[in-house]
Amino acid sequence: MTTRTAVAIYARISQDRTGEELGVKRQLDDCRAEAQRRGWQVADEYVDDDISAYSGKQRPQYERMLTDIAEGRRDGVIVWHMDRLHRRPVELERFVDTCTAAGVRDVVTLSGDVDLVHGDGLLMARLLAAVAANESDSKRRRGARKALEIAQSGRPAMGGPRPFGFQDDRVSHHPTEAPIIAELAARALAGETLTSLASWLQETGVKTVAGREWRTNTLRTQLTSPRMWGMRVHQGQIIGPAQWEPIITSEQGERLRRLLLDPARRTNRSARRYLLSGLLVCGKCGNRMHSAPRYDTRRYGCRTGPDFGGCGGVYIYAEMLEQFITEAVLLRLDSPAMDQALTEDGIDHDQLRALADTIDTQKRRLDDLATMWADGEISKEEWRTARNRIEGKLKDARSQFDRLNRRDAVTEYIGQGQQLQEVWKSLNLSRQVAIVKAVLNSVTILPATHLGRHGLDHDRVVPDWRQ
Repeated sequence: MTTRTAVAIYARISQDRTGEELGVKRQLDDCRAEAQRRGWQVADEYVDDDISAYSGKQRPQYERMLTDIAEGRRDGVIVWHMDRLHRRPVELERFVDTCTAAGVRDVVTLSGDVDLVHGDGLLMARLLAAVAANESDSKRRRGARKALEIAQSGRPAMGGPRPFGFQDDRVSHHPTEAPIIAELAARALAGETLTSLASWLQETGVKTVAGREWRTNTLRTQLTSPRMWGMRVHQGQIIGPAQWEPIITSEQGERLRRLLLDPARRTNRSARRYLLSGLLVCGKCGNRMHSAPRYDTRRYGCRTGPDFGGCGGVYIYAEMLEQFITEAVLLRLDSPAMDQALTEDGIDHDQLRALADTIDTQKRRLDDLATMWADGEISKEEWRTARNRIEGKLKDARSQFDRLNRRDAVTEYIGQGQQLQEVWKSLNLSRQVAIVKAVLNSVTILPATHLGRHGLDHDRVVPDWRQ
């Protein structure tokens, strides 16, 4: 028996969800015993845990062993079975080439030796690799079929961490997390940003299932998951109803997906600093007013220039205006007129679906228009004219869609304006904006009649309330 002084022991276990795999410890113990029986000295042990040899994924310890063999630091290999080394013929050939070039011919398994030099030994290794590859492929196909059957029956997938909002059985609602999801959904539909919602979760100490801080992308995935409204998903596609109760309604879910997955809504704009941005209209020229700070003072103004197009004739101090509008909004919440407006203006889901279809149609038309211009079917001027019309329709549809959603921001506060006033300053700006926009269509600011006058001239402020 040839003595080996620098033998490698390799062990591997693939994803073991059932406990049926031969454990790494057992493999190592048996291989060590075989080395001792032969009088061989083990130089190193290489263990890849939870990695399949069939998947094609890189096995770090296997690669390290190949490097050591190629560089002449190993003179033999012991492995529990050849399928621990390879389940793909292409990997076997690479292993054989590496060992042959380095002069390593002895590969020992618990069921016998494999001689990589002589034809019979190499043939046996290739046959074993082919059989292992076929076995792995069959196992993979059986597993895929079983996963599809589970999905079609509406049962949950049990692998990986539990979903946020559900208990370990993946069916029962979590007593504290499920209400949080319902609140997040309502606030997102009301217009609050994902950044604001993620900050709120961090401030209140709510973590993900993995114990990490919430990020906007994680939150977007959570709120747009069909699981939240009782649908079973398999490989990214909705299969059908699930066996668990929904946390939010299907209507809310579809609106969230429309709202949060639209690429046009993802921007890199800086954080909002003004409560009334986008709501103020110049009473002189009808243009939108923008933030127009001067020195350290926050102001709104009808700004001139190519990016604004205003008249430059109307400005107003932000702090006093925001305080006045906030008080007016909270009073409006307690008014019978607001209660009646929201009661009569319930969400029309048919209208929402029609608007969603309109948005999709206009987006497709933009794509078709770009293709026509690229193919030379229309001129640049024709493309520009058509694009402007389509984008106008798209903007109108999105605006109407958002307006119908905003009702959710204030429903819980109707008749509670006084109580809301007590906690107003504790609400983040994004949530305040959502509530204000749900009550107001716009605010027209008239030109000042008394130049240099301190304080706010209430006669200049003309709110357009939602009716």
